[in-house]
Amino acid sequence: MAQPSAIAKDHNAPTLGHEIKRTLWLAGPLIVGQLTNFGMNFVDTVMAGRLGTVDLGAIAVGSSVWAAGFMFVLGILLAVSATVSRLDGAGEREKAGAFVRQALWLGAFLSFGLWAYARSGEWVMETMSVDASVAHLSMDYLRAISWGAPALVGMLILRFFSEGTGKTGPTMYVGVLGILCNIPLNAVLMFGLLGFPRLGAVGAGWATAIVFWLQLMAFVVWIQYREHYHKYGVFSRFSGPDRREITALVRLGLPIGIMVFLEGGMFVGSALLIGTLGAVPVAAHQVAMNYAGLVFMVPVGLAGAITVRVGNALGRDDPIAARRAGRVGIGLALGFAVISASVIFAIPEAIVHMYTQEPEVVELAVSLIFFAALFQITDGLQVAAAGALRGYKDTKRPMIYSVIAYWMVGMSLGAFLAFGQEMGPKGMWWGIIAGLTVAALLLGGRFIKLSKHTIVCRDHP
Repeated sequence: MAQPSAIAKDHNAPTLGHEIKRTLWLAGPLIVGQLTNFGMNFVDTVMAGRLGTVDLGAIAVGSSVWAAGFMFVLGILLAVSATVSRLDGAGEREKAGAFVRQALWLGAFLSFGLWAYARSGEWVMETMSVDASVAHLSMDYLRAISWGAPALVGMLILRFFSEGTGKTGPTMYVGVLGILCNIPLNAVLMFGLLGFPRLGAVGAGWATAIVFWLQLMAFVVWIQYREHYHKYGVFSRFSGPDRREITALVRLGLPIGIMVFLEGGMFVGSALLIGTLGAVPVAAHQVAMNYAGLVFMVPVGLAGAITVRVGNALGRDDPIAARRAGRVGIGLALGFAVISASVIFAIPEAIVHMYTQEPEVVELAVSLIFFAALFQITDGLQVAAAGALRGYKDTKRPMIYSVIAYWMVGMSLGAFLAFGQEMGPKGMWWGIIAGLTVAALLLGGRFIKLSKHTIVCRDHP
C-alpha cells in the first residue's frame, strides 16, 4: 500500500484538512492492523461459542489473564515508537537503529517474564474463585499461548520501530497475515480437523502462539529486505546490551506499561470478578466486552498515529505542529466514538448473535452491550490523549492519573455496585464507565496544559 510520507517535514502544512489527511494516512494501516490483531481474539471467541459455555468462559478468563501481562509488556514497548519518531524527526536514523537493538535485548527479558507469568495463573483464578471447570480449561489455554510470548514481544518491537519511521503498512500486512492463518489453525486444532485431536479452547491457545511466530518472521523479512529501513541499520551490526540505553528505555516505558496495565487491569479484574458469578455471566460479559474491544481498536490505531505525529514534530522542534497533530487526532477519535456508539444502540441483538445463540447468554449480553455504547466516547478520548502525551514523552503523570481513574474510581465503584449493591455485571460496567470518564478528563486536561506549555517555552526560552 503506497503512502505519502506521513511524517515528512510539514512546516508548510498548517491547514486543518491537511493535518487530518496526514493523520489518516498514517493511522489507516494501524487501524486495520489493530483490528486484525484483535480479530484473532474475536475469532477465538466466536468459534469457542460453538463449543459451549465452558469453552467460551475459559477463553474469556484465560485471555483476560494473558491480556494483563501482555498489556504491561505492550505499554513498555510503546516507548519504542515514541523514541524512534523523535530520532527520525531529528534525522538521527543510525541512532534510532541502535536504540532498536537495545530494545530487542530488553524484549528478551520481557518475553521470559510474560511466558512465566502466563504459566503461573492458577493463583489469580483461585483468588478470584473462578468456576473450577472454567479455571482448569483456562490454565491449559494459557500454557499453550505462553509459547508464543518471545515471538510476540519481538514482533511488537519491530512493529513499533517501523511505525516510528512513518511506515505503518507492515502493521496492516502482518495483522492480515495473522488472522488469515488463525482461522484455519483454529478450525484444525479446536475442532479436530485433518486428523488432529479436538482441543477446544486449548487449541485456540496453540493456534495463537503459532501465529505470533509467523508474524515475527514476516516482520524480520520485511525490515531486512525493504530499502526504507536500510538507513537505520537495525540488522547491519551486532550490539551487546548497553545498560545505560536499556535503563533509559525502561524509565520511559515503565510508566506507560503501568498505565496500560492499570487500564487493562480494570477490564481484566472486572472479567475475573464476574467469573465468580458463574459461566453464563462471564460468557455474556465476554461477548459484550469483546465487541467493545473490537471497535476500540480504531481509536487505538489513531493513538499510535498521534504518538508518531507529535513525536516527529517535536523532533523537528515544531511544538505548534505537535499540538495541532494532537488536537486533530483526538478529534478524529471522538468522531469515530460517536459513530460506534450509534451502531451499538441501533443493532444490539444482531451484534450479540454473532457470538452465541444460547438464550440465557444472549439476554444478558444484550443488556450489557448498551454499557459498551455509553463508554465509547470517553474511552476514545482517553486513549487518544494518552497517545498524544506519549509523543511528548510525558509518562509519569499519566501513570498517576491511571491509578486514580481506573482503580480508585473504576474498580472500586464497580466492585461496590456489583457485589455491595448486588447489581451483578451491570454494576461492574457502571464502574468501568466512571473510570474511563475520569481518565478522559485528566489526560485531556494534561494534553491541553502540556502542549501550551511547550509552545510558550520555545517562544520564551
